[in-house]
Amino acid sequence: MTAVQLGNSARFAARSLADGGTPGHTWVNAGMQLPELNLGECPEIVIVGAHPDDETLGFGATAVLLTEAGVRVQIVSASDGGAAQPNQSLLQRFKLERIRREELYRAAGVMGLSAPLCLGLPDGQIAAHEERLTDLLTEVLATKPVGTWCASTWRGDGHPDHEAVGRAAARAAERSGAVLIEYPVWMWHWALPGDAAVPWDRAFSIPLTGSAVERKNLAAQTFRSQFVPQAPGVAPLLPPFVLSRLLAVGEVVFR
Repeated sequence: MTAVQLGNSARFAARSLADGGTPGHTWVNAGMQLPELNLGECPEIVIVGAHPDDETLGFGATAVLLTEAGVRVQIVSASDGGAAQPNQSLLQRFKLERIRREELYRAAGVMGLSAPLCLGLPDGQIAAHEERLTDLLTEVLATKPVGTWCASTWRGDGHPDHEAVGRAAARAAERSGAVLIEYPVWMWHWALPGDAAVPWDRAFSIPLTGSAVERKNLAAQTFRSQFVPQAPGVAPLLPPFVLSRLLAVGEVVFR
């Protein structure tokens, strides 16, 4: 089996946020030439993330372009992101879940999208509920027109929740006949240009506009629980370079 088939959680775990991961300029200067994805083929799309903010960070500018073109876009968040902060009480986790749902709703509004669907699976344990997620996504996709696209976090992204969502979405798309595409989020952190663990042979770039990227940036700013320090002297959960790198590399999908 290839590294992609096995998943890349070990690669992700070995690159802590503290070391900064692969710099954005390394990706930008690599000069990778990928074919462009034809968004005109998309009649409708369901964008699936493991946590509130995945859809924005990995696919937000594309979502903006699609909705501006009149394509119906539905966000589905598998979890409410309640395990983002360590050592919480149950009440603290409940409050964080509420905050992250609210942030997701605001981000969707900034991007011009309709209200997201939150499935409420336990953050950090999605793999244990993968069959349930597959069934739920199959039900969602079954209500959509033939040829609907399903964009999910990539099955090899490294974060266990992202990979579990990708596997569930792949099975749901197969069951329903939806067109599956997968977007990376954490791959940009642990991988390198030309990395053998990445399926570059089925990678496509998405031609983005400056205004779509700016809308994505503004939407990402709504996730204050992730990008803003929650107390004086405490580092944010996601350092600033995470967002700046994602804005620099653009958006890529595997199809």
